[in-house]
Amino acid sequence: MLRSMTKHLILATVISSAAATFTTVQAAEPQCPPLLNHQFTKLNSTDSVNLCQQFQGQVLLVVNTASQCGFTPQYEGLETLYQTYKDQGFAVIGFPSNDFFQDRGNEENTAKVCYLDYGVTFPMMNRSAVRGSDANPVFKQLTEDSGITPKWNFYKYLVDRNGKVFTVFASTTKPDDPKLTQSIEQLLTQTQ
Repeated sequence: MLRSMTKHLILATVISSAAATFTTVQAAEPQCPPLLNHQFTKLNSTDSVNLCQQFQGQVLLVVNTASQCGFTPQYEGLETLYQTYKDQGFAVIGFPSNDFFQDRGNEENTAKVCYLDYGVTFPMMNRSAVRGSDANPVFKQLTEDSGITPKWNFYKYLVDRNGKVFTVFASTTKPDDPKLTQSIEQLLTQTQ
């Protein structure tokens, strides 16, 4: 009789434990990808952006920018991309950086170039480093995932809906390049 009770007690414990594990798994929220598990202050602002809350599940084009570079006019093309695809789950995120000494002045000047001179409406983060040991956590993760560090301003990291780097485009790739737009469209048709 004691042996039978022990078996029932062990069986009940196992069933109870399995049910608790199933409930916990069912109740768990989707994990935020490491790339997006960060918060940044917006350019020339005190407002902050939780990348996971705002961008999880979207196709992203993450770009290191500069306000006084030969590639700065790419802001116009990046804005066009953003406007074209934003309603389909796409966003451009700009990270101004002075790593290549092309973002002179202060954040106010950078904001003026972005918002007033080029009409940027896509999210721009505070100026930060994008390479080396001082790189912000997003660019550290992008570099780790892709094996490619930005070699100059306007490197473009295309990220899928799961927060994984799909491909990287160098500064010389214009935002309207067919390879870039086709890659965006390909990712937009994929589900998570």
